[in-house]
Amino acid sequence: MAKRASRGGGGLSGASIHELRRELAERQRRAGTLARRRAKLLESLAKLDAEIAGTGLAMASGDGIRRRPKNDANLVESLQKLLNGKTMSVTEASEEVQKAGYLSTSPNFRTIVNQALINSKKFKRVDRGQYTSK
Repeated sequence: MAKRASRGGGGLSGASIHELRRELAERQRRAGTLARRRAKLLESLAKLDAEIAGTGLAMASGDGIRRRPKNDANLVESLQKLLNGKTMSVTEASEEVQKAGYLSTSPNFRTIVNQALINSKKFKRVDRGQYTSK
């Protein structure tokens, strides 16, 4: 089947050198305008950030960056310390490890604890839902 001839669709492929230079100059002018506008917006944003910081309140994570809590030890290490010489259920272990200072924002923290207890070789299943440290 023969190839169809392309129809002019707003591209610059058929433009003359003079038209290309004019288009390039226009785009450079628009880029400069946008850069100045961006600088003004960044300045306004910096002022707002300073004003928010002056309130002493934490800024909501509207910047798209998730802020996870920082723990001294990972979950397996914290559970191992907690279960050393003790036997607990998954629910008890998840509550106790958080009482001991482990921070998590997970709405399903018990499930995460359960997976850690099942998957780590550092724990031994004593009975159904009951675990201890090896």
